[in-house]
Amino acid sequence: QVQLVESGGGLVQPGGSLRLSCAASGSIFSINAMRWYRQAPGKQRDLVASITSGGDTNYADSVKGRFTISRDNAKNTVYLQMNSLKPEDTAVYYCYVVARTRGSQLPYWGQGTQVTVSS
Repeated sequence: QVQLVESGGGLVQPGGSLRLSCAASGSIFSINAMRWYRQAPGKQRDLVASITSGGDTNYADSVKGRFTISRDNAKNTVYLQMNSLKPEDTAVYYCYVVARTRGSQLPYWGQGTQVTVSS
């Protein structure tokens, strides 16, 4: 079993920055894809950013140039640096990983962390 613990959300003014973290623990052999999604009230959950095990990244158009995804493989942790935040970035942010444990490779979700951008 794999557990994901997210941290770093909160309230920030427009133009501010936040850094989200998501640490995976458990009987992990390896982690492949690591992603961040977000879900605003009344809307679907959308992909924000992804990073492969090799470090290739991809971003939603709405966050390109403002957000940066990174990972620390030694710590099984993925980060999302969010700069120049806008009110429309307000959402619950979820991390998602595909982890290989003994005998299986499965997707796992974090519990979500609230990000609110407001003056």
